[in-house]
Amino acid sequence: MNRIIHKITPAVPKAPKLMNVAAYARVSMEKETMLHSFSAQVSYYSEKIQKHPGWSYAGVYADRALTGTKPERPEFQRLLADCRAGKIDLVLTKSISRFARNTVTLLETVRELKALGIDVFFEEQNIHSMSGDGELMLTILASYSQEESRSVSENCKWRIRKRFEAGELVNWRFMYGYRITKGHVEIEPDEAVIVRWVFQSYLDGLGSTEIARVLREGNVPCLNGGMWTANRVTHLLKNEKYAGNALLQKKFVDDYIHKREKNNLGQLPKYYAEGTHPAIISPETFAQACALRERNRQANGIERDAPQYSVFTQMIVCDKCGKYYRRKVSRTETAWNCSTYLTMGKAHCHAKQVPEDILMKNAAAALGLTQFDEAVFRNQIQEIRVPCFNHLVFVFKDGRREERIWQDKSRASSWTDEMRAQAAENARRRYEGARSATKRAQIEDLCRCTQRLLKEGDGR
Repeated sequence: MNRIIHKITPAVPKAPKLMNVAAYARVSMEKETMLHSFSAQVSYYSEKIQKHPGWSYAGVYADRALTGTKPERPEFQRLLADCRAGKIDLVLTKSISRFARNTVTLLETVRELKALGIDVFFEEQNIHSMSGDGELMLTILASYSQEESRSVSENCKWRIRKRFEAGELVNWRFMYGYRITKGHVEIEPDEAVIVRWVFQSYLDGLGSTEIARVLREGNVPCLNGGMWTANRVTHLLKNEKYAGNALLQKKFVDDYIHKREKNNLGQLPKYYAEGTHPAIISPETFAQACALRERNRQANGIERDAPQYSVFTQMIVCDKCGKYYRRKVSRTETAWNCSTYLTMGKAHCHAKQVPEDILMKNAAAALGLTQFDEAVFRNQIQEIRVPCFNHLVFVFKDGRREERIWQDKSRASSWTDEMRAQAAENARRRYEGARSATKRAQIEDLCRCTQRLLKEGDGR
């Protein structure tokens, strides 16, 4: 009997699946030593991952000059996004402090990645987040890292305040009209001409909006390639540094974790240091400009410390230019105006203002309420759009839209075309009067200076 023998070909073993491995690196400052450490971290992890036989290189995510107490780091967020997309199996990092100095951020991130099946290995502490005691050790060490960050922050604040008390300029990097050369503050001659012209024009009767318009029409370069606006001009006019003095500690950071900067309204002492650097204008000119600003403020009924934020902040959108409306408080009323109109004038956006009481009344009606409720508004309304004058469109978070039309009670709504033409002519005459013969020489200097700035601007 013939036996039947079946020849079996041995199966070829499957190649083991490669693990997608990424790394995260971070340095908090742009110092030379820090940047060297940054480059070293990136090179080390790139080489380590690519040389490991069981790993597939998924990239090195690196944040430079960003604090570890905040999760809003571009590369850190990109790393998390790729983890959620299933592109990464293992994350390598140097230490807990490089990954996060905030205990809450660290634990929330590690727990999320653990739920996704992604391990995080902290080399310095030799901890795997997926291990049995990993979270316990991370909690203890992360708390220590956060406390270390708090201590460093307090020491930095103490050093800065001691320098303030001594009348020293701290962290002054750039300012229109000046340049920093080897730690010394020097006047930028061409930009200084612009600064003097702005102050003199303001004293001659031009407003911030008109000054900004003249600068834009003259193609005068602004700081960091920006555009001249009324806000920029106003900020320049009230900056005491142009008189060679410095008001120190105008702002402060109240929270070392979130690093929110707040205006100093008396919480901490301020220090007024005189003669800290070369002056572009005289102290007398600066004092005159400040006095004129205060007179204009009082004449217009503007409260000095009026709040600029409310429940409507960054909620009202102008359909004409796409910018948000801003709050403006006067002696007679509180109203919301398009930010483009406020900073650049009606030539760029002619959207009309909306009184705040009108906003509240119509918001309540759109929500089906007899009285405006801030909590309900925040909970239901996504945004308010202003397509045209006297129209408000309330966009709900569930996608619904409701249009409201309100009646303007202002006298201007009853103006005839002839009345508007006469008002425009009066405004033109006032403007031409401000540009008198005594000011024409300054404008000529401004134009000549502008040409030099435009020629040299690309080289700076």
